[in-house]
Amino acid sequence: MGERPIEIYKIIPPPISTAGVYYFTTGSGVNYEVRFGRRQDNILHATIVFGVTNDEYEGEEYSLTNKGEIYKVMNTIVAVVKIFMEQHPKMVTYEFTGLAKADEPENKLTARINLYKRYLPLIFDSSWKFDFSGGNTIAINHIK
Repeated sequence: MGERPIEIYKIIPPPISTAGVYYFTTGSGVNYEVRFGRRQDNILHATIVFGVTNDEYEGEEYSLTNKGEIYKVMNTIVAVVKIFMEQHPKMVTYEFTGLAKADEPENKLTARINLYKRYLPLIFDSSWKFDFSGGNTIAINHIK
């Protein structure tokens, strides 16, 4: 038997690739935004931010929805990052930040960062190096 295909939600890309904002909606109707920002001091460094945009979550983009969709959500985010990377092959650094939940100690890696760490190898091959020295920020640098 072969492996099951990885399931993702339908991705809505930006009208122009340089806009860097992608959207998708889960099966339970939760709307997500995946945004790629460029650092002012280095336009080849992208900060990746994603979260929920539904009004019911009161603008808290890092809300936990607890809808049982996390694996499909993360697989969709992986697909979005890969699309962005294909369209922007000269990028040398990507960065994720995992904000702590209210009940998490600040001096420990957050549950979000630990979740992101599990998905990084699905996005980045061996030509990229992961840097976890920034606390709850992961920098992924292309090896020259």
